[in-house]
Amino acid sequence: MGKPFLKWAGGKRQVLDEIKLNLPENMDSINTYIEPFIGGGAVLFYLLDNYDFDEVHISDLNPELILCYEILKTDAGKVIDELKTIIERYPDYNKLEERKKFYYDIRSKWNKSVGMINDLSKSETIKRVSQMIFLNRTCFNGLFRVNRKGEFNVPIGDYKKPSFPSSSQLLEVQRSLENVTIHLSSFEECISWVRDSTFIYFDPPYRPISQTSQFISYSKNDFNDEDQKKLSHTFRNLDSENVKLLLSNSDPRNTDIDDLFFDELYHGFNILRIDAKRSINSNPEKRGKITELLIKNY
Repeated sequence: MGKPFLKWAGGKRQVLDEIKLNLPENMDSINTYIEPFIGGGAVLFYLLDNYDFDEVHISDLNPELILCYEILKTDAGKVIDELKTIIERYPDYNKLEERKKFYYDIRSKWNKSVGMINDLSKSETIKRVSQMIFLNRTCFNGLFRVNRKGEFNVPIGDYKKPSFPSSSQLLEVQRSLENVTIHLSSFEECISWVRDSTFIYFDPPYRPISQTSQFISYSKNDFNDEDQKKLSHTFRNLDSENVKLLLSNSDPRNTDIDDLFFDELYHGFNILRIDAKRSINSNPEKRGKITELLIKNY
């Protein structure tokens, strides 16, 4: 059974049960599944384990994320070997200074190739993906955050025993991705992948509900309100093509009851508010129940 191999800001594992309850009733007759903002892939892996599709398309604008999916699809075994080598060299928790030096050395090596991944050899890309998985599992709160230069800038996390994906888990990811088409592209391009009986799940970067929530940004390219509006236009265009659509986003009314941004943007569609646990906040006391949005056209 495939499951996410990366921790990801806004990952859907914690609300997956709600998403299951809100899938189209005719999932068994869906031929094409599309997920334009793939992220950690919790919904993707669930659907691949439970339904048979003729075509599956996933995409993202984050080249490092897409590289991970592409390499794991073809070379999971080699990633496993490289990741094991890194983990075996990672100093114990009681050697804190050595551990920090090791982490920041890996981060520095990863950053040296930012913007150059198309020029890397296969072995270099395998090493890069292994480094990204390592950094993801050892950095603060499992964030993927980069600066304007595209450099990974998350500090080391305080984990005594970081949790890494197992060999069997990564091999299962490879099996799950066998018939998945992977695109480095914007969400607008998903229209060209639509076939008869298509279901699309949109999980864009969430609209921040506070100033501090900007911290969870996972790309050097901001996804602002204008982008949210463009996405709603794509949503409406696809609705007119009889495509089944489901979309997740933050609920601005958590902090401002009068903020009807999404209620107005998706007026006429089925807007649900579901409970979710805030999993990324620098202050543990502010982690708790909030609501998120599920928007669907069925």
